[in-house]
Amino acid sequence: MTLCQPRLTRTVCSAGNFIVWKEIATSRFKDKFVMVTGGKSDIDVAVVSLIFSCSHRTGSMSAKIHPPSMEITHVPTHADAAASGQFKIGGDLIVNRLSFGAMRITGKGIWGDPADPAAARATLKRLPELGVNFIDTADSYGPNVSEELIREVLHPYKGLVIATKGGLTRHGPDIWLPLGRPEYLRQCVMMSLRRLGVERIDLWQLHRVDPAVPRDEQFGVIAAMREEGLIRHAGLSEVGVEEIKAAQKLFPVVTVQNRYNLVDRESEKVLDYCSANGIGFIPWFPLAAGALVASGSALSKIATRLNATPSQIALAWLLRRSKVILPIPGTSNVKHLEENVDAAGLTLTDADFKTLDKQASRT
Repeated sequence: MTLCQPRLTRTVCSAGNFIVWKEIATSRFKDKFVMVTGGKSDIDVAVVSLIFSCSHRTGSMSAKIHPPSMEITHVPTHADAAASGQFKIGGDLIVNRLSFGAMRITGKGIWGDPADPAAARATLKRLPELGVNFIDTADSYGPNVSEELIREVLHPYKGLVIATKGGLTRHGPDIWLPLGRPEYLRQCVMMSLRRLGVERIDLWQLHRVDPAVPRDEQFGVIAAMREEGLIRHAGLSEVGVEEIKAAQKLFPVVTVQNRYNLVDRESEKVLDYCSANGIGFIPWFPLAAGALVASGSALSKIATRLNATPSQIALAWLLRRSKVILPIPGTSNVKHLEENVDAAGLTLTDADFKTLDKQASRT
């Protein structure tokens, strides 16, 4: 007997009866939730004794319902982020490629608390249930708010990799100024350690290279903190190939986080360098598709054929573009999160990929 994670269709059951459903579950689906309704009240499936058995030979499954009379309603099963494939950050941190950016769990202008704190917490709680095990944040998101919420909801981070960033100061909503003095970067790391409740940060990234401070001083303190064990791995954000090479003289650069999406290709050379050197490439603003979403466009036609949204196609394109890409779509809404993760289950044909690539290059 093998335990299964079924997708159930709506049906009415009586006590002691066995109901048989065609098995539609696959190994990449982990959502196990069904809503059980009895009379006027909803009962969590954990309270009701449901016994599932599965036969891979017959492709069927059965459930015995103990309560007297109940209605089982299917709650849609979502793809698991593991379907997007895996990547080893720094050669030893294995993460599912479709990841999460925690910038949007803050207030307007990435300033202050989120408008709906309960929704933000629910979104974070849903991440591991969907197989999302790489979360990218920064001390400047809020500031501090994103890191604090992540700790509140997800600590002690079992099976999760939490990456954060430092090097940007905040002076109000939508205002970001780089500050790369070594003593400040060290303070960024020390404070993130406290807020996240960890003794070492798995991945710390320099949010911006400060043009007012010699870059070797910035890279040097990162190397020192890595040697001291304050950070496990280090990465960079919004840099070119030459800056990556300069940093690599002082420490291994394991990730690069640049703006990149279907219609914004300014970092193509950086992505190619990362792909050739096994460096994780984390595209921020990954859902943008610009004019490609217009009715009748190639993207909209592909989305219609695959029963997907334009944003899901944009994510699927990124995942196909390079195996080192770790998209980090962000949201503070559970439904939107689930929609993003469902992109992991999409497969673009060679023709789809080439069509989108060609159309985007014309915009």
